[in-house]
Amino acid sequence: MAKLMQAVVKPHTAPGAEIREVQVPEFGRNDVLVGVRIASICGTDLHIYEWDRWAQARIHPPLIPGHEFCGEVVAFGEEVTTVKEGDFVSAEMHVACGKCLQCRTGEAHICQNVSIIGVDSNGAFAEYVVIPESNIWKLDPAIPQEYASILDPLGNAVHSVLAGEVVGKTVAITGCGPIGLFAIAVARAAGAAQVFAIEVNHHRRRIAAQMKADWVLDPASDDVPSAIFERTSGLGADIVLEMAGHPQAIRTAFDVVRRGGRISLLGLTSKPVSLNFSEDIIFKGITIQGINGRRMYQTWYEMTALLKAGKLDLRPAITDRIAMKDFSIAMERLKAGEASKILVYPNGTR
Repeated sequence: MAKLMQAVVKPHTAPGAEIREVQVPEFGRNDVLVGVRIASICGTDLHIYEWDRWAQARIHPPLIPGHEFCGEVVAFGEEVTTVKEGDFVSAEMHVACGKCLQCRTGEAHICQNVSIIGVDSNGAFAEYVVIPESNIWKLDPAIPQEYASILDPLGNAVHSVLAGEVVGKTVAITGCGPIGLFAIAVARAAGAAQVFAIEVNHHRRRIAAQMKADWVLDPASDDVPSAIFERTSGLGADIVLEMAGHPQAIRTAFDVVRRGGRISLLGLTSKPVSLNFSEDIIFKGITIQGINGRRMYQTWYEMTALLKAGKLDLRPAITDRIAMKDFSIAMERLKAGEASKILVYPNGTR
C-alpha cells in the first residue's frame, strides 16, 4: 500500500485550506483504516475553512477536516474482530469516552468528553482515514454510496424528526440547509400529515419543493404564522424542527407551534436569543428538545432501515460532485449560497 496520500489540510491559523501530499495515517490495535470513496462537506467544514470565531476557539492546525464519508476497509489492528478487508462502511465520528455518566446511561451522543474526528483529529477529506472499531458502521451494499456518504447529517435529521410522535402530525421546518431538507424526507416517510418548509434562500426553497414539502414559505415575503394557522384550522404546527439557529427563525418556531406542541432545536445560535418564557413556553405547555448529533446507535439503526426500505429520496439535496482537488471551489459555492450538499471524491469525480 502507498505510504503517501492526497488530503485537504488546514495548515495554519488563517482562512483557507490546501491540497497536500501527506503520510497515510498509522492505526492502532483497535483501529480500522478506511479507504475513502466519497466524503461530503458540512457547514462545520465551512467554519473551519473561513476560520471564524468558533474555529479559532476549537481547531488546532494542522488538521485534515471532514466528518461525513463512506469507504471500504483497507486494513485494521490486531484486536479488531468485527470487520474484514473490503467491507463497505461509514462511521459515527463522535468518539465518546465510554466512562462519563451520559455514556454509562445510554446517552453517549452527549458525552462530556467527546472528541470529533475531522474537528479534534484528522478526518475524511483524504484518501484514507483512521476510525476506532467501536465507531465503524458496516453498510449494506444496497445502500447507494452517495447516501452512505451523508449518514452523519441524515442522522441529525432522523434524530430530530423521530424525537417524538410524528404519524398524522403537522411538521414545520425552519431552515432548509441539508439537514432541514433531509428532515422533509424523513417526516414524510414517518407519516407526517403536512410538512411546511420555511427558508429565505431561493435555491434552498426550490430544493425543498423537490423534496416534496407540502408548503414552501419565504419568511422575507410571506406571513409565515398566518399561512400555517390557516392550513391547520387555526391550531399551528404540532411539531417544529428548528434547523437554522437564526434568532428570527427561532422566533418563528415559537410563534407557529401549537399549544401542547413540540419544538426540536438543532440549529446553533451565534449569540443569546431572548424569549418570553411565560407566553412562549409555560402558557402554551410546549415541549422543547435540544437535539445534538445522533443517538448512538439507535439513530443509525433507524436511518439504515429507512434507506434499505427505499423510503428516502435524498437526491435533490445533493447538488454538487467534485474532485478533492477542487475543494476551494466547493467552499466558494457554499459561501455564495449556490449549493446544498456537496460530495467530494478523493480520486476524482464519478
